[in-house]
Amino acid sequence: MMPSKPAPTSPRTNRWVTAAVVALLLILSAQIIHAIHGQSLTWDEDDHIFAGYESWKTHDFGLNPEHPPMVKQLAILPLLPLHLNVPPLQNRFFKSEAYLDGQQLLYHNGPADGGRYSVDTLVFRARLPTLLFAIAAALLVFFAAREMFNVRAGLIALTLFCFDPNLLAFGAYVTTDMAASCTIFATIYALWRYVQRPTPARLVVTGIAAGLALAAKHSTVLLAPMLVLLLAGELAARALSARRPRNPQQTTLARTALHYAAALAIITVIGVAVLWAFYGFRYAARPAPLVLSPSLTDYVGPLAGIQARGILLAARFHLLPESYLYGLADVRKMANDMPSFFFGHVYQHGIWYYFPVVFVIKSTIALLLSLALTLFAIARGYLRNARALWFLIAPPALYFIVAMSSHLNIGARHILPVWVFCCVLAGAGLSALIQHNHRWLYPVAALLLFQIATTLHASPNYIAYSNEAWGGPTHTYRYLSDSNTDWGQQLLATSAYLRDRHITHCYFAYFVTPFVLPSDHGIPCVYLPTPDSFGSGVLPNIPTTIDTAIDGPILISAGDLNYFESGSSVLNPYQSLMNVHPSAYIQDGILVFNGRFTLPLAAALPHVDRAWAFANAHNNPAALNEAILAESLAPNAIQPEIVLGDTQAAAGNKEAARQAYARAIATINTMDPDARDKWLATVNQKLAAL
Repeated sequence: MMPSKPAPTSPRTNRWVTAAVVALLLILSAQIIHAIHGQSLTWDEDDHIFAGYESWKTHDFGLNPEHPPMVKQLAILPLLPLHLNVPPLQNRFFKSEAYLDGQQLLYHNGPADGGRYSVDTLVFRARLPTLLFAIAAALLVFFAAREMFNVRAGLIALTLFCFDPNLLAFGAYVTTDMAASCTIFATIYALWRYVQRPTPARLVVTGIAAGLALAAKHSTVLLAPMLVLLLAGELAARALSARRPRNPQQTTLARTALHYAAALAIITVIGVAVLWAFYGFRYAARPAPLVLSPSLTDYVGPLAGIQARGILLAARFHLLPESYLYGLADVRKMANDMPSFFFGHVYQHGIWYYFPVVFVIKSTIALLLSLALTLFAIARGYLRNARALWFLIAPPALYFIVAMSSHLNIGARHILPVWVFCCVLAGAGLSALIQHNHRWLYPVAALLLFQIATTLHASPNYIAYSNEAWGGPTHTYRYLSDSNTDWGQQLLATSAYLRDRHITHCYFAYFVTPFVLPSDHGIPCVYLPTPDSFGSGVLPNIPTTIDTAIDGPILISAGDLNYFESGSSVLNPYQSLMNVHPSAYIQDGILVFNGRFTLPLAAALPHVDRAWAFANAHNNPAALNEAILAESLAPNAIQPEIVLGDTQAAAGNKEAARQAYARAIATINTMDPDARDKWLATVNQKLAAL
């Protein structure tokens, strides 16, 4: 696995290369800044921002334990000197607490509330530091490709990176995806350099990179099997080499294995120490007297036995911070319970082939062709650096395989690290073709121009990007959902759209409701129910009555049009709009429907919500009245029939309850098997209680 050394370059060439790299990084930064400047808060950002603020100010790591603290703490640095009104904690469920308090922090420090900072100012300030991860990742891509192959490979790889819509999309949000992609690649690159020339300094750098990765996102725990796999490949290569005529300077396999084992141990110790540093070397997630609620023991309860035992064992001996362990449990719970949407169909769980198809849809055609040419270059022997190829192919392949086995099928961002490795691979492959025959320079240049043109055409709406073979960004919602199309970033554009057309009466089903409210951006629409507003108990001013037939414009987030979070299309109040062509698209993620539409379940769900609220307040007569009204608006629909059965049962009307449950069961039987079994179990349990 001996590498090919890059050819030396002249000082003049070095100056030209430096200028090209700086120019590309400036273009990368400009594209990302242009995009985020015109976008409202995405799904998780207010959650991250408030949790990061509290971790700095009060050392409380229990508000957003589902994500490690590094990105949050970096993003908050520009906000720390500001005099902000911080909402008091209300001891809610930890996810609701951070989301809702984040909304208060960001939206209620402007002039209208006696403050000085608008939400747009605060969000933009928080996003800017996270741009550093995109810049760092781009630099690492260039340096890795140059060192592993040659300068030309580095420049091609950097160009592909700087004009990749997926990497631009998540380049500067206060979220974990770009940070994880950057630090995973940094760790693998650092290990490659260590294997090239084992020195204590390179080993320490690898450990620090691994620690930063652990502090970026919980999925980076996959670095452990990646590093083991890579070093096992090194040992296998040495074993094959040992069969050749003996080299007197060759280290024995046993000694090499011990050396690698010791290196892994040192990397682990350094990495875990770096992770602890981000939690202030304190085990407890929250400062006394605050505690996690529910407790870690209770929260891991639903997990499979071995997962729960492993987390609790680490907690017992304080091997990792409590907040970090809590996040590991949350990641597993989310993966087990999250529905998905794929090619027009809602699934109760994920499907194994989701991410391969997502990669084909969301990658540019230029990148896909570049990867195909790279495979051709490898097959023909033009690209021969076996060690570099092993380090560039094995980690993303492992990451991809694990992602395919996960049920968390809600966004291409969950495989974002794969695109980073692909840029280097494609750069190496295209460079090898040019080196083999300079005539390849012309098709390679054409591919790079195609990559640039595609991305500039998609700008600045990168989240909804899909390539031309799939119809482009306005068609992505037909195949995919959640952060593939709409992550709640379009409120600024939506407000401008309505204002420019003087629209003052409209309806809006918005993906991030109730954690970000359209009214805070001056949007006058009546709120329609969404999977997250339904049952939240925190959404204001949904009107008492929404007619079953309403006149548009109706605005619906792509993530709500398919209602995938409910786990079944049968529960979708907007199913009748799925095959209606929108009148307009707002940033490719908000769909506008003009005309008159009948949406009985959308009209019924607010009454279902109020019925449960009254029932929880032990106001059974009011609950029953709301349930009867809900059922009259959407007869035979599952949610209205179940709440009617519940309230009839609470009123002692057992026969009426049985009839309502029976009507619900008839509709449940039209669901896909997974969703059907889940809902049948729920209703049969209610019948048994009668």
